[in-house]
Amino acid sequence: MFLTNHGHVLLTLYRNPDLRQRDIGALVGITEGAVQRILHDLEDGGYVEVRKVGRRNHYEVHPEHSLRHPLEADHTVGELLGQLCDDVS
Repeated sequence: MFLTNHGHVLLTLYRNPDLRQRDIGALVGITEGAVQRILHDLEDGGYVEVRKVGRRNHYEVHPEHSLRHPLEADHTVGELLGQLCDDVS
């Protein structure tokens, strides 16, 4: 696998920002607890914004955010997602 679980969660949220954590875990193949930890990391890093909508969460991925590793720092999340999805802004 080339993507980490963080990358898989980010891609899943970009494709469907209203998924429940249980559903994200099922799609990625990780536990709900792992999803919670990854979401916390992504939110702390500024890659994802979490907003409460009723009893559910809505996740907004920030495609303009730069990748963190020095080898990819001149690229954005949107560029990565653009290679994997058809409709990245």
